[in-house]
Amino acid sequence: MTDDEPILSYLTDMDGVLVHEDHLIPGADKFLQELQNNGIPFLVLTNNSIRTPRDLQARLRHSGVEIPEEAIWTSALATATFLNDQRPGGTAYVVGESGLTTALHEVGYVLTDSEPDYVVLGETRTYSFEAITTAIRLVDRGARFIATNPDATGPSREGLLPATGSVAALITRATGRDPYYVGKPNPLMMRSALRRIDAHSQSTVMIGDRMDTDVISGLEAGMRTLLVTSGISTRDSVEQYPYRPTKIINSVADLVGHTDDPFGQ
Repeated sequence: MTDDEPILSYLTDMDGVLVHEDHLIPGADKFLQELQNNGIPFLVLTNNSIRTPRDLQARLRHSGVEIPEEAIWTSALATATFLNDQRPGGTAYVVGESGLTTALHEVGYVLTDSEPDYVVLGETRTYSFEAITTAIRLVDRGARFIATNPDATGPSREGLLPATGSVAALITRATGRDPYYVGKPNPLMMRSALRRIDAHSQSTVMIGDRMDTDVISGLEAGMRTLLVTSGISTRDSVEQYPYRPTKIINSVADLVGHTDDPFGQ
């Protein structure tokens, strides 16, 4: 990878880069419209596995961003793709919502609590003690443990919410079995996204607002990275990490008019 390699495609995180909750980050609509007008392939990525791409498309439309459903790649889709590659036509017990169950159904998985091949844990706002207990017992009996992403908390209007990583820790504590996390920062999610748009890491840039997920996964997948300070990370917080993004910008609004050469501005 060289810094003068032309940028032909983009992967971008969603929350903190394009939207805050349901509010558009200024300039995000113009950035995405420029990509579409110029025929530049892109995918919007999210570790959240609750919603289907169609649901997320509607959420973005409500915020003022119009993109195709096919331009959204979730940790649920990445997880389903991974499991279909590993064990086609398998079975799974799922703790999660429609984004995850739909993705698994679409690759031909059967969802069951009877000796499943996998226990798959995803995001949900209604974690059930009964469902978690069932997951613990199935993992303890030998089901392979998969989780969509390691995020310990998620945002809400009322404050932090426990997320997939926190519930996974509970199951691990009870069983002694660690999950395999498919979503960011696993570069596996980046590579599956690149395949989705037939892109190459050397000519693709990853945009994110978190050093510990977006930037590290882009870096490990061989991409150049842009860190925006419109979300979690700040210019000062970057110094805490032993790695750096290729470039730090205020927001994706800074890329409007420069999508063909984001590092040459």
